[in-house]
Amino acid sequence: MLIGELSRRTGVSERLLRYYERMELIHSERRANGYREYDDKTAETVRRIRALLAAGLPTRIIRQILPCTSGEAALRPCPGVLTSLRDQLDVLDRRAADLETARRVLRRTIAATEDAASPTTVPDTRTARHR
Repeated sequence: MLIGELSRRTGVSERLLRYYERMELIHSERRANGYREYDDKTAETVRRIRALLAAGLPTRIIRQILPCTSGEAALRPCPGVLTSLRDQLDVLDRRAADLETARRVLRRTIAATEDAASPTTVPDTRTARHR
């Protein structure tokens, strides 16, 4: 299938598909006219790439994992894959902790700003004079 058809089948832009090819995540054969020709399995590979990207994996790890994929999300044991996945999980855990710290700081800043912006309560002297 040509790149336009692969794009329609997967919902991934042609530009992104060319990027995946440059990153060696998918492969094509070139026709005599220079058009890329993809086999039918490439659509499933693209779906798998999208799922792995959504899981927070960078393309360098996805390139390592793709040969180990079989069917759904299951992975066959491949050298180094489990270590790469654990390392990436550590990276995501650190990012999550950093984000939580940033959220706490932002909440404190918002609260302090709200406190500073709220008018202090001043007794209404107009009501007291009319009594």
